[in-house]
Amino acid sequence: MLIEWDVRNEIDSAIMERMKTAADLCLKCENVTIPCAVTVCLCDDAMIADINRQYRGIDRSTDVLSFPSVNYPLGKTAGDSETLLRQEYDDEYDAAFLGDLFISVPHLIAQAREYGHTVKREAVYLLVHGICHLMGYDHIEESDKERMRAMEEKILAAASVSREETDAVDDQLLLSKAREAMTRSYSPYSSYPVGAALHSTDGRIFTGCNVENASFGLTNCAERTAVFKAVSEGVRSFDVLAIAAKTKAWPCGACRQVLNEFAPDLRILVTWDDHVEEKTLKELLPEGFGPHSMEH
Repeated sequence: MLIEWDVRNEIDSAIMERMKTAADLCLKCENVTIPCAVTVCLCDDAMIADINRQYRGIDRSTDVLSFPSVNYPLGKTAGDSETLLRQEYDDEYDAAFLGDLFISVPHLIAQAREYGHTVKREAVYLLVHGICHLMGYDHIEESDKERMRAMEEKILAAASVSREETDAVDDQLLLSKAREAMTRSYSPYSSYPVGAALHSTDGRIFTGCNVENASFGLTNCAERTAVFKAVSEGVRSFDVLAIAAKTKAWPCGACRQVLNEFAPDLRILVTWDDHVEEKTLKELLPEGFGPHSMEH
């Protein structure tokens, strides 16, 4: 399956690779033998809500929207419709064009957390669900729903993606990592060491400490050290940050802005002595300016 990605909201590259593998398996499980292509836009809730309102008359965000290009006969799907697929040949893709998908990244991250499984699993499922729609499946009638669910489960099993798959964040582990990072702080001027541990949505943990400088303005906070380390490794999607210091230390304004660039829905834990408190980034930076603010 050829996928033309339109990435408005970043998601980890490893997750996108799993999504690509699942897309290939959609065709295999449906017994489609000719090359096919789709476009996939990874967007935010505001964009998908606009599309939902414009094309479906529903004024709210959702997880995935599908816009098929093939008009399948009643009861038929892509595996039964090679002639129709060939009519959708697009020389730009050198493949039959099945249609467009829009997936809200914030929505899928929130749903993964709600359902207790991985962001990877939710991303793969939403892509499979969307492609099944593009292949002619639907879930309006109960019998159609059962048929579509059976195909989705077949594809997910082929992709080795399980409902039980979890990468649940261990808050105590993150707090421990932040305390450990605090011991590596370079803070000879303030004598105020800070450590941070940042959890990515693909399950990795990136730590950082504050690094001070004789020219005070060049000091880097622990939170930004962790973010920059992660981004330099190709990771741009995060869900939890733990911060350890001598006293209660929420991120400074600069760190809040940097965190908002990549994780506006971030959950933040701070620990000092034997205390732990939790807030969301939205609480710390209401109406934050971010990438969405640059969209016209």
